[in-house]
Amino acid sequence: MRTVHEPIALVFAALFSVISFAWSVPAGAASGEAAPQASAGERQTAVFAGGCFWGVDAVFKHLKGVTEVESGYAGGEAATAHYDQVSTGTTGHAEAVRVRFDPQRISYPQLLQVFFSVAHDPTQLDRQGPDVGSQYRSAIFYADPGQEKAAQAHIQQLTAARAFSRPIVTQVVPLRQFYPAEAYHQNYLALHPRQPYIVFNDLPKLENLRKRFPELYQ
Repeated sequence: MRTVHEPIALVFAALFSVISFAWSVPAGAASGEAAPQASAGERQTAVFAGGCFWGVDAVFKHLKGVTEVESGYAGGEAATAHYDQVSTGTTGHAEAVRVRFDPQRISYPQLLQVFFSVAHDPTQLDRQGPDVGSQYRSAIFYADPGQEKAAQAHIQQLTAARAFSRPIVTQVVPLRQFYPAEAYHQNYLALHPRQPYIVFNDLPKLENLRKRFPELYQ
């Protein structure tokens, strides 16, 4: 069980300071070019890391157009893709989520908007709120050149707009492999809504999502 090591005000100060610019950017603009047209029924995959995967998982699960979210590990090797090892911060893995989505209903740039403005604080280096270590780093694991360009363009736009008071430290790196986490980590928030860590750190993210993105919230 995770525990909170610092005041909750510090955890959320940066999360709630993001200006409304993130949602005002048109979906296509965030990629720097028109997004490729997807065939009807086609599903795409995105992988994000933004601290403890419990809350990030829940945020993306509450988006219309997202069909599946799975918590897991990315950045390291298969042999060390286990919670007790990842928690040491020495494996190269980050706690991450794999998001499967219908691009006819929600675009990759829209996922980026939610990731940067609600799911986590992209200015915290190798930590997220009370959790410290490289396994809690901010990272986008791109699946193809289009996702890489979209992520880099979005970061450049946020930086140019001074959307944050501190520099964005999000890594944009190729996805080598995603390893699903242990079963007890899956859908954790929905199964443990009264767990103190969830109440203090993650439920406010869902409320922020509902307020900031009412068109996407479900």
